[in-house]
Amino acid sequence: MSKYPRLKSLKEINSVMARYYIQRKALARLKPLAYVTSGAPIEIMEAMGILTLYPENYGAICGARGASVGLCQAAEADGYPADLCSYARGHIGAVMRPQDAPLKGMPRPDLLVCCTNICGTVHKWYEALAALYDVPLFMLDVPFQRATPVETHIISYVVDQLHEFVAWLEAYTGRRLKPDKLRSVLDLSREAIALWQEILDFGQHRPSPINAPDLFIALAPIVSLRGTRQAIDCYRRLKAELEERIAQGIGAVPGERIRLLWDNIAIWYRLYRFFRPFMDAGVCFVADTYTNAWTVELDTDDPFLGMARAYTGVFINVDLPTRLHIITDLAQRFQVDGMVLHANRSCKPFSITQSDVRDTLREELGLPALILEADMTDSRLYNEGAVRERVAAFLEML
Repeated sequence: MSKYPRLKSLKEINSVMARYYIQRKALARLKPLAYVTSGAPIEIMEAMGILTLYPENYGAICGARGASVGLCQAAEADGYPADLCSYARGHIGAVMRPQDAPLKGMPRPDLLVCCTNICGTVHKWYEALAALYDVPLFMLDVPFQRATPVETHIISYVVDQLHEFVAWLEAYTGRRLKPDKLRSVLDLSREAIALWQEILDFGQHRPSPINAPDLFIALAPIVSLRGTRQAIDCYRRLKAELEERIAQGIGAVPGERIRLLWDNIAIWYRLYRFFRPFMDAGVCFVADTYTNAWTVELDTDDPFLGMARAYTGVFINVDLPTRLHIITDLAQRFQVDGMVLHANRSCKPFSITQSDVRDTLREELGLPALILEADMTDSRLYNEGAVRERVAAFLEML
């Protein structure tokens, strides 16, 4: 078993994110705090000086720290079905039992902002949070993108709601959105997205300087710190370290011989442990659909139009042909030898198309694909023996 070379930049990102949670707890006494979904237009709130926290990211922390099952069980005991998203169950459980939750839970929000471009679960999840906390909720309704390019009436509808959203924030916080500040934040967000895209593209090199589990950790700033200088600084350091690896011919996986594509959210409670058998076999996951979802271009010429287009076009809000095009393009550009798809019990929108993805890869590109059933944070749905056997059989095929 060879030693897996860790990126120093990831330790720095972990430190930045640890400070992010500590600072939010302290600053929530001084500034309004909003819970937001991962697909929400954070730039508007950042420009208005409104603090944001992501229950989904917190759910991932609960999974990575092994706390999710107990918190999910707390929510289930209160009547929330076990079939619900484990992010939602884990977070609601943390609200009910903060003494058992990582970081002793999240600070109480003043506002809730839910954007429906990622799934239908968030709608009811945030309604439950609004009832638990008795705080106002804004629901940003983003219709599913049934065709590419997206219909103009959908974009107009979302633009109108974004203006309503600003008025709602101003009414509840007493703060005003300054156009110049919004443009400045959008420019920072756009720069961070461009850096993130460059980092992902490094996976095209042979050997790849970065592996999927590294990307899952590195993802945090583009989600939580979009529109800030911190995100840019994190990614500049990571980019420089990856460029140094490329110059020295250092791969993320020593002796890389097979390149794979990953689909869906990470299995947080088995992050590096899950990928260890692949790494031991010289397999590197050079690209994935999950981290690629935060590369949608943000046009800043018309801020509200640009945000409407970007937040409507996120990966799991687009039609099947567009999604298949994105995945086959990744497979070809990164010259992969196959794909592993995480049939994530919690995330139906991400998982529902996987049979079509598998068939398309096999029929159009001649690539093998493995579908593994698990869950992103609920380890009760992970069968260690079955996963080990199926992974071993798949590796023998390659």
